[in-house]
Amino acid sequence: MKQIELKNVDYYVADKKILENINIGIEAGDFLTLSGPSGSGKSTLLKVIASLITASKGNLLFEEKDQKEYILADYRKQVSYCFQQPQLFGETIRDNVAFPFMIRQKNFDEKRAREGLEKVKLPADFLDKSVQDLSGGEKQRVALLRNLMILPKVLLLDEVTTGLDLKNRKIIHRLIDELHQQGLTIIQVTHDEAEISSADRLIYIEKGELDYGSSQY
Repeated sequence: MKQIELKNVDYYVADKKILENINIGIEAGDFLTLSGPSGSGKSTLLKVIASLITASKGNLLFEEKDQKEYILADYRKQVSYCFQQPQLFGETIRDNVAFPFMIRQKNFDEKRAREGLEKVKLPADFLDKSVQDLSGGEKQRVALLRNLMILPKVLLLDEVTTGLDLKNRKIIHRLIDELHQQGLTIIQVTHDEAEISSADRLIYIEKGELDYGSSQY
């Protein structure tokens, strides 16, 4: 069964083509890497899959059901998007990692949060640390952890290691690899040559279209 499927997807802004005739099938447990030049439509495609924007034409299916048939909030709990620039809110790390529990009306699991901090190589007592005092790499790790406090079925990563130093990239790569080994479906957009060369499955996008010559399907 295809977990995510895009059928004949186009995306236009006014009369400008951003994506055209995108057809991709993604099985549960896949690790798909999207690459291509800046402005090629990679991040736009990821946002279509995340339902942050709506395709101008075509269909997005999740577990063989049209995405439009899902309540949007429920879909986004299962298909979780992590931004390139970490967007933290509130005052503390706790405010951020407690959010997934709050929107599901569940009690905050502090033990899981502390264990999560240790997994992303942050001290467990950082839970009440101000987000204003975090470095860029620490913010990205907290943003990713927020997406993982209650595991989605699909994790979407939009160039989450861009601009990070080697130490932070390694921490994030290690966590992502662990999640994939556990069976989580992952779709990432990247320019990073190391991430591209190690990709399980690579799709290259050029001028809003799939470049079949450069892609591994």
